[in-house]
Amino acid sequence: MLLLLTAVASAALFLSSRQVQSGAEALASREAPAVQGLAASRLAALRAHEEVDELVERKLVGVAGSGEAYRSQLSAADQGLSRIADRTDQDLGTVKGLLATYSDSLALGTSLHRDQPLMGEQKLGEAHSLLTREKVGIAPRLQDLQRAQLEHAETTTAMGPWQRAGWWVTELVLLAAALTLLSALFVLRDRCGRDWNPYLLAALLLIALLAVVPLMTAYSVQDGLDGALADLRHLTETSWQSAAGTEKAQQDVTKLSEEVRRELAGGTWTEPVYRGALVGSLLAVVLPALGLGLRLDHDYWRRR
Repeated sequence: MLLLLTAVASAALFLSSRQVQSGAEALASREAPAVQGLAASRLAALRAHEEVDELVERKLVGVAGSGEAYRSQLSAADQGLSRIADRTDQDLGTVKGLLATYSDSLALGTSLHRDQPLMGEQKLGEAHSLLTREKVGIAPRLQDLQRAQLEHAETTTAMGPWQRAGWWVTELVLLAAALTLLSALFVLRDRCGRDWNPYLLAALLLIALLAVVPLMTAYSVQDGLDGALADLRHLTETSWQSAAGTEKAQQDVTKLSEEVRRELAGGTWTEPVYRGALVGSLLAVVLPALGLGLRLDHDYWRRR
């Protein structure tokens, strides 16, 4: 019975801990970078059009080096989408195609604006439509993708009812194992006239640690994930609000992205804890078996 309880407790602890660890890893390596990349790409595309409008307004179209600002923003938007392509399950092909067409329209609009102003204005109008058209434009599409990615991140890291049930099972089975160990210790000491079995005492101490340390670590990690998700929501809302200007929004999103990365980088210390929990779980199974086996060997089998 004791061996069965410790084995079940070890398996439940491993599965529960692994779920928390996998959620933290997914948020740090996939979900958060994807949300940040979509926000940055959307803002870069909007900023590119603002830079072109400023060129036209100031009559700097055609001046050497005058188009570097909007081209760098377009490049940033394209590179941002490319970097997150393998970090999201969403299809980015349509947006990347629209972004390429948008880039061509901006290039034609600025190149034709000097000699053929009407054609240039038409191309710039097409670019603006490609960027902002409701539901099918680049900015609305990226906003929808960002919203879906954020929801996926929340689902990935949430501690659902099954995960909570796993921790309840883990704690209850560990409690049952601890009580069984205590019973075995008292039986060996009082009824069999033996001193406290060091193997069973070590197993009891391990079970107490396994009941406390991984659970506290899991909830600490979950608090960190909740904080990172709150920052991602703030980042998302900031990227959608351009009243203060796209440039200001880009700066705010960059700062929030750095903060999210620092928060998630702090979760790497959990790996040694969970590895230790795995080793401790195995020892919690082995030590009682070893202690009882040695006791039986000394008291009964050798006498035969």
